[in-house]
Amino acid sequence: IAVNTGFGDAYSAAAEVEYANGSTETLMGKARAANGHPKPFGVKWWCVGNEMWGAWQLGYMQLSQYVLKHNWVEEKMRQVDPTIKTVASGDIGTRVGTNSWSRGMLKSCADHMNLISEHFYVSRPNQDVAAHVQQVPANIKRIADAHRQFRREIPSLEGKDIRIALDEWNYWYGPHAFGELGTRYFLKDALGIAAGLHEYFRNGDVIFMANYAQTVNVIGCIKTTKTHADFDSTGLPLMLYRRQFGTIPVKVEHQAAPLDISAALTSDKKALTVGVVNPKSEAVQLKLNLNAIQLAGKAQTWVIAGSDPMACNQPGEPRKVDIAEDAPTDLGGAVSVKPYSITVWRVPVQ
Repeated sequence: IAVNTGFGDAYSAAAEVEYANGSTETLMGKARAANGHPKPFGVKWWCVGNEMWGAWQLGYMQLSQYVLKHNWVEEKMRQVDPTIKTVASGDIGTRVGTNSWSRGMLKSCADHMNLISEHFYVSRPNQDVAAHVQQVPANIKRIADAHRQFRREIPSLEGKDIRIALDEWNYWYGPHAFGELGTRYFLKDALGIAAGLHEYFRNGDVIFMANYAQTVNVIGCIKTTKTHADFDSTGLPLMLYRRQFGTIPVKVEHQAAPLDISAALTSDKKALTVGVVNPKSEAVQLKLNLNAIQLAGKAQTWVIAGSDPMACNQPGEPRKVDIAEDAPTDLGGAVSVKPYSITVWRVPVQ
C-alpha cells in the first residue's frame, strides 16, 4: 500500500496504517471492524509516497524539503506499527551524479526505510528484436549498478542493506487497444520480460523485489474486452517462471549472445531449471556444461515461441502467443532453442 506524501500528511498515513493493522481497541481499528473486518489485515509493506521525484506529482517539492517530509511520515507510521517495512520513493535518474534523487534519499533518510523504490519503462520499441529485448535487462543492470555505487560512496549506508524495490517495470509503447493506456503487447515484448526476469535473478544482492506494472488493461499482463479476458503476451513468461523456475540462482557463463540464459535450483535442490531467451530469427543449438551437477533424467520442456515477433493475443480469439509443453529434453547432449522463443527446462538432479 502506498501512502500519500504529496498533499497527504504524516497523521493521515499513520491513520491508514492503524486502519489496516491496528487492534479494535484503536480508533481506526474500530472503524475497520465496523466496516466488517475485525481482524487486522497485517499489511507488511508500505510505500512512503510514489514517484515523489516527479514534478507532475500533486504536492511535489524539492528533494531538500522532501527528505524531511519522508522522515516525518515514516516515523509516524512506525509509531502506530513498529513491525511494518517501508519503501522510500527513489529514482537514480539518467545520471548517477550528486543530484540523483535516490542518492539524496539514501544520504538523508537511510534510517527511515527498509527498501528504496525504482521504476523504469521501455518506451521506445526497436525494430531489431535482439536490441528490443535487451532494453529491459539493460535497465535493470543500470539501476542495480547505480545502487552498488551508492553503497560504496554514501557513508550513511555503511552497515545497512537497503535493497531495491523495482516496483514498476515494463514496456510502455504501442497501440492503446484496450482503453486508456491499454497497451497491446507482442511476442518480442514477452521475450524482453523473460530476459528481465533473468537479470533480476542475477542481481539479487541489491534487488529485493520486482513488481511488474500493471495487472489489467493499463499496460497490463491481462487484457479484457466487454465479454472476454486473456493473458497478454507479457503475462505468459511471468506465469511460466512463477510456476516452474527455481529459486536458488546458479551462476551461468556462456558465449551464446544475444541469447539470454539463466539457471536456478528448486528450493528442495531436487531439480535444476534453465531458461533461455532466443531473440534471433533462427533456431540455435547449444551444448550445456553442467560441471558437477548430475542429471537424473530428461528435462520437462516449456516453450513460448512463434515465427512472427509481432504476434499478439486478442481476448476471445485463439492465442497467437502461448505456453506449449514440448517433448522431454536430454540436457546431456546438444539441445536446440526455437526462433523468437523462451525455453524453460526443469530436470531432476542427483
